[in-house]
Amino acid sequence: MNIYNNTGLGTTIWSPLAAGLLTGKYNQGTPPESRMALQGFDWLANKQLSEARLAITCQLTHLAAELGVPLARVAIAWTIKNPHVTTAILGATRPEQLLQNLGSLDVVTLLTTEVMERIEGILQNKPVQQ
Repeated sequence: MNIYNNTGLGTTIWSPLAAGLLTGKYNQGTPPESRMALQGFDWLANKQLSEARLAITCQLTHLAAELGVPLARVAIAWTIKNPHVTTAILGATRPEQLLQNLGSLDVVTLLTTEVMERIEGILQNKPVQQ
C-alpha cells in the first residue's frame, strides 16, 4: 500500500456490489427480472454466481442483518472505509437504489475493527504486503 502513500493517489472502485451479487438478491436463486437472468449475460452469471461466492454472500448477509442494515450498504461502506479508495462508482438503475446506496455513508461508522475482522474472516482476500 506504499504506492498510495508515496504518490498521494487513491483507487477507484467499479461495481462495489459485484454486479448485484452483494445485494443478496441472488442468495435464493436468480430472480427472472435480474441482469444475470438476461440472455447474453450467462458469462457474468457463471462468474459471479458460483457456489463459493454465494456461500460468502450468505455469510455477509447474516452479518449485515446483525448490524441491522442491508448487505448492499455494508458492501459499499466496506469499500469506502478503505483509506486508499477515493471513488466508488455506483451502478444504480433506479432512483431508490441510488438513495439506498448513498445510505452506506451512515454504515461506515458501524464497521468497527471487530466487524472488519469478521468481514475479513469471511472474505479471506485481504492483500498481504511483502
